[in-house]
Amino acid sequence: MSSTDKERALPLVAIVGRPNVGKSSLFNRLTGTRRAIVTDESGITRDRLYGTATWLGKTFAVVDTGGFMPDERATLAQEILRQARVAIDAAVAVVLVVDARAGVAPLDADLARLLARTGKRVVVAANKVDSPRLADAALAFHELGIQPVVPLSAEHGLGVGDLLDELTRDLVAGEPPGAAPALNVAIIGRPNVGKSTLLNRLVGNERAIVSPEPGTTRDAVDTLLRVEGGCWRLIDTAGIRRKGKTKLLAEKLSVIMARKHLERADVAVLLIDATEGVTQQDAAIGGYAHESGRSLVLAVNKWDAVPKKSADIAAWTKTIRQRLKFLDYVPLVFISALTGQRLTKLRALIAEVGAARQTRVSDTDLKEFLRTVPLERATFPGGRSLRVLGLEQVATSPPTFLLNANLPKLHFSFERFFVNQLRERFSFVGTPIRLRLAARRGRPGRLDRQRRRH
Repeated sequence: MSSTDKERALPLVAIVGRPNVGKSSLFNRLTGTRRAIVTDESGITRDRLYGTATWLGKTFAVVDTGGFMPDERATLAQEILRQARVAIDAAVAVVLVVDARAGVAPLDADLARLLARTGKRVVVAANKVDSPRLADAALAFHELGIQPVVPLSAEHGLGVGDLLDELTRDLVAGEPPGAAPALNVAIIGRPNVGKSTLLNRLVGNERAIVSPEPGTTRDAVDTLLRVEGGCWRLIDTAGIRRKGKTKLLAEKLSVIMARKHLERADVAVLLIDATEGVTQQDAAIGGYAHESGRSLVLAVNKWDAVPKKSADIAAWTKTIRQRLKFLDYVPLVFISALTGQRLTKLRALIAEVGAARQTRVSDTDLKEFLRTVPLERATFPGGRSLRVLGLEQVATSPPTFLLNANLPKLHFSFERFFVNQLRERFSFVGTPIRLRLAARRGRPGRLDRQRRRH
């Protein structure tokens, strides 16, 4: 079963309106975040984006919808409209955002009539009233037949308190959402590899827009998924492109936002398109996740589209491991987000990798590990030998170890060897391991003397 805690536990307010009237700016202002992309280019927000707002002790959920384009015949525009209607149906109140500087547009009137038929409580937010002298411009929107009309500036915060007073007038004071989900999971990859399709398949409904147009998802979309033993927050990130190939400002911003949202994740599922194979950009995206300390699962998507004569998993695995050598610790699964093939295995791998990320090894086990790991032949430039005085785990997420030794710096090949030994002994599947050095001088410690006697 899937849902968002915000939708289930808190009253929901939907923000709607025609493109480029400032819906995302208002969402950011109400929720106190910068999660929605804000530019002068129309139609930026396409999926539903959820957040939480609190005003005078009353907490409610807010959903930012895609721009309404009911007169356009493009498939994507129809999808945006359908997604917004889903949000409206779930809402207890709707904010119709209009552009006070532009005056009443025919689309504003169409939307007002549509919202009137829903039976929902509607508040008109006459946006872009950036100074008191523009307040009279909001009066024209009374002709829409919806009361109240609140003049405000989402960008500068003017009048937003008045809007919040209206929205919370009939709400009962509530508590903010409870504890954070056990695991934050980001779905990452190049544009059009099936990220939104995978999210929808995992949660069991059409939570994110799915379109054959590359780069459809621009904001990150969070969905809470109930699983055995807790819940996951699924983050469907915008497709990551090379900056040189992102022509539109929105797509350039989506690259920045995707990397930012990756930082919120514990585990990242890196999707690879089976119809295209491993690309240099796949390696670059995997590098982002690895360098930021995210745990990883590699998922080769669209496996149903690979001809049977080419569907040799062993050969594919060998190729992927060769091209992504630095991710040799990451588990690999071949899936079809479209048909659901091997998604049960994918879920199990996400849970396993998430648990490995939180693993903490006892001091006793680490001492035993040091006694048995082959360090005798570890030499460094200048012929200096390594003497280990101790090892302790100082953090999880990702697992981080402090090695007490007699040298000021470790050779990268030794670090790789030592990390692999830790991984082999304690099964840190799918998670990076950080190794720090605490250099000490002086006589060998007790542990080192014991090793020499053996």
